[in-house]
Amino acid sequence: MKSSTLRLVLALSLLVNLGVLGALGYRSLAGAAGSQAPAAQSPGLPDYLSLSDEQRRRWHQAETGFVARLGASAEEIRQRRDRLIGEIFADAPDAARIEAERAGIARLQDERQQTVIEQLLRERAILDAAQRERLAQLLRSQPVGVGGFEQLHRD
Repeated sequence: MKSSTLRLVLALSLLVNLGVLGALGYRSLAGAAGSQAPAAQSPGLPDYLSLSDEQRRRWHQAETGFVARLGASAEEIRQRRDRLIGEIFADAPDAARIEAERAGIARLQDERQQTVIEQLLRERAILDAAQRERLAQLLRSQPVGVGGFEQLHRD
């Protein structure tokens, strides 16, 4: 496979992964924002899981730093993605810069995955067995999603 084709395939794969992570991040942020609203206005995950008042307090404490970390890493990924796209479509793409941005995004994605896993473990500790099963089922039912790049090519 030619190196330019390989670079393009890697970039496309990266963009699909970014779309999936972006969708997950958006869902997490939207869910967190919704769960902080009064329950009568916006039922969120705490309502879905039927958390007690004590569980809600602990849930919101655990959620605060998590949402902030996801937001910060999403912004850094967006900046790197923009630089990557700019380099790919430059008059003279620099393979080293493309690889540096790709590697940086991959590192950030790995860190985000670890952050999500740590958060799920914190949440698991808050929940009883039935609530854990409901959350696990909800997570399993979430679509992996079609990345923005792939969707552009399907339309």
